Amino acid sequence: MPKKQSRRSRVPTSRAERLLRFGFLAGELAAGGLYEGARRAVGAGAEAAGAASALLAPAQAQRLARRLSQMRGAAMKLGQLLSLESEDILPPEFAEALAVLRSQADRMPDAQVRRVLGRAYGKGWQARFAEFELEPLAAASIGQVHRVRTRDGRELALKIQYPGVARSIESDVDNVASLLRIARILPVDIDISGIVAEAKRQLRQEADYLAEAAHLRRYRALVKDEPRLWVPRVHEDFTTKHVLAMDLARGLPIEELRARGTPQAARDAAGTLLQKLLFRELFEFRFVQTDPNFANYLIAPANDEPCDAALDEHARILLLDFGASREYPREFVACYGRLCRAVIAGDRDGTQRAATEIGYLRPDDPEHHVRAVIDLVWLVCEPLRHEGVYRFERTTLASRTRDAGLDLAFRKGFLRAPPPETVFLHRKLVGTFLLCGRIRAHVDVRACIAPFL
Repeated sequence: MPKKQSRRSRVPTSRAERLLRFGFLAGELAAGGLYEGARRAVGAGAEAAGAASALLAPAQAQRLARRLSQMRGAAMKLGQLLSLESEDILPPEFAEALAVLRSQADRMPDAQVRRVLGRAYGKGWQARFAEFELEPLAAASIGQVHRVRTRDGRELALKIQYPGVARSIESDVDNVASLLRIARILPVDIDISGIVAEAKRQLRQEADYLAEAAHLRRYRALVKDEPRLWVPRVHEDFTTKHVLAMDLARGLPIEELRARGTPQAARDAAGTLLQKLLFRELFEFRFVQTDPNFANYLIAPANDEPCDAALDEHARILLLDFGASREYPREFVACYGRLCRAVIAGDRDGTQRAATEIGYLRPDDPEHHVRAVIDLVWLVCEPLRHEGVYRFERTTLASRTRDAGLDLAFRKGFLRAPPPETVFLHRKLVGTFLLCGRIRAHVDVRACIAPFL
């Protein structure tokens, strides 16, 4: 893939330095809020000034996203999580601005890259490589990826973890949660302690590249029967806890399927493959890659043709980044199966029972809250309830779901964080839906899930 020069900034490595940056960010948000409030009062009158909190202005959202992208690590990762999972409790301006975090991060300065590799491989690490490209192929929240060629001729993707991110996870997550409350970006009375604990658990796992290597090997074995899916091999001799060496993926961004002239059959085949894979992960494997960042999917022509060859319904999808993979208990998966069956059957009582088992509802919830939550579940599951082909590019489901969630949380007063164990699964479900919309796929989703129910 063509590479572009990204912004460089040093990764803050110590807890004290990261805490100081959080302090500066809190001050920036407070000062920006005061300025925005004064500007509204002078320029738009008291009525407009009070229409929405000045702390929630788009400029504030962009400022937050920019600073988190410089912090990287758990701070940026939590921003990514909020951008996907919390559209029902975050202002739309913040959800949109934080979405940038799913694809953009500053890169490390070259000197910092060299220091990281020196700690991983020892003095003289350069001698292990015939080529090493210092400009990364990608820079994300936990690490950045470089193309290398080993002395024995292997062309690899080397994923290098940012220094200090592993030991700053606990404090970063706590600081981001506190910052969002102080800035009144999250409602003060919503309990996110379970989500915070789950985020810490997941991020500790993502920061262990030996664990990710194990996930790669496991997932590669699980999908070996599907020739249209490709998962890179791990190269053990170059892999450490903070450096992961894999086959270099050769493909195009999956969004290339949107390009004019791409056959609809190619888009539909890719969308169908993604939906089937989602249901296989949940119901068959019970092992889910829970980070559906668009950058984690590439598309390539079949039969090892050049990347610029025409894409058709036989194109392969290349799957990347398995740090966020998670195994789900059998009973948890069975609850989701019961929920899906009830939704498809139009069974409100069955939906209520399954939603209560999962934790979306509580036995003592008032009837009007139960009705509202069931309505929201049915809305979210619209692709499952739809008979025949669902046209992802034409749907307004994302905005309708957001509006319904805001209505449930604020107008109906039912403000409750989702069950912690569902947070990263929601990210997978939402991300796969958005990806199918991005590539303009038409998919019979009910047919995809039917074999598992």
